[in-house]
Amino acid sequence: MDRTIERKPWYQRKKNWYMALGVLGIVFLYSVFLGNSGSTLKIKKEKLSIAEVKMDFFQEYIARTGTVNPITTVYLDAIEGGRVEEILLEEGNMVQKGDVILRLSNSELNLQILNSEAAFTEQVNRLRDTKLSMEQDRLNIKRSLLDIDLNLSKSKREYNRNRIFYDKDLISREEFESSKDNFSYYTKTRELLLERQKTDSLSRRIQIQNLENNLKNMEKNLILVRAKLQNLNVKAPVSGQLGTLNAELGESKSRGQRLGQINVLSNFKVNALVDELYITRLTKGLNASFHFNNHDYDLLVSKVYPDVRNGQFEIDLKFKGERPVGIRTGQTFRTKIELGEPREAMVIPRGGFFQSTGGQWVFVLDPSGDFAVKRSIKLGNQNPKYYEILDGLKTGEKVLTNSYESFDKFDKLILK
Repeated sequence: MDRTIERKPWYQRKKNWYMALGVLGIVFLYSVFLGNSGSTLKIKKEKLSIAEVKMDFFQEYIARTGTVNPITTVYLDAIEGGRVEEILLEEGNMVQKGDVILRLSNSELNLQILNSEAAFTEQVNRLRDTKLSMEQDRLNIKRSLLDIDLNLSKSKREYNRNRIFYDKDLISREEFESSKDNFSYYTKTRELLLERQKTDSLSRRIQIQNLENNLKNMEKNLILVRAKLQNLNVKAPVSGQLGTLNAELGESKSRGQRLGQINVLSNFKVNALVDELYITRLTKGLNASFHFNNHDYDLLVSKVYPDVRNGQFEIDLKFKGERPVGIRTGQTFRTKIELGEPREAMVIPRGGFFQSTGGQWVFVLDPSGDFAVKRSIKLGNQNPKYYEILDGLKTGEKVLTNSYESFDKFDKLILK
């Protein structure tokens, strides 16, 4: 027996088509709003920072915190060691060159001075005794020469007389020979005395010269030792302010130990630490400045230290003109250090986008203001306010300068 088949409503017959269309719609919406490649994101415009690309005078500089230091610092070291007996000046006092700051005592140095003085006195006595002895020897030789000359004169007369007598056979040969021998003896004796006198005279001069040289050296040594005693009075080598004084009464200080420092306050300098990235660009003579009490003060890079420590190096800056009234050692200022002359360049303000893009691309706002698209760019130099644009942007275009951390994977931003 045949059964009648009921016809289903139209919407039930086409439900499979509707389900397929719904799945396709979901896929399309996902690819448009949630995809990663060539994707788009809607974002509120008030959450964005928008800046205009413009031509302006670009001054490349870096800003660093500088510390005020005296133009010169002179350190006080113990020239001689000793015990601190008296402190005459305190930290912070103004001192003049030559002022005694503290006094030390050293018993070993006092004993050394006494020994040197005793040795010097002994040398003086030795030189005097030597000169006296030499003078006596000289007088003895001179007297011997007088005796020899007298005997030589007598023997010569006797010899000449006997020679005449001998020629006339008035005396014996023996008597003649005896007078001849006496004359020859006294003649040779006189020659020996003269040679001895010459040798002794040369020897005396050399000996006295050596003694006098030794005496001069001992005198110099005594002066040096006495000067060491004066070095126990620690004096200010320059005029200025006594910055620090590391000494207590009764404390023992060794030679060369640091006792303190004197700050020369005739002028000041500003010391700053700079990242090693700029070590090849920072040179002596560059201009700098800082703002203080509604006034700008000019500085000049006077010294660049070559050592790099913990990724930084030091520089000293000196004042070009006037300096702030009442400036104090240890004050800090935010200094602006110029790296070149001002020049016209295309610039955009600094922003958080650089951390996400490394300066390789930015979001550029469409002239309609409805959306922004990703665009590759090339940056040049920078300062604390601006980036220099080398390529990829035009004057008048607007870019997003805030951080891209939440949407850096998108290519297009729809602004709501």
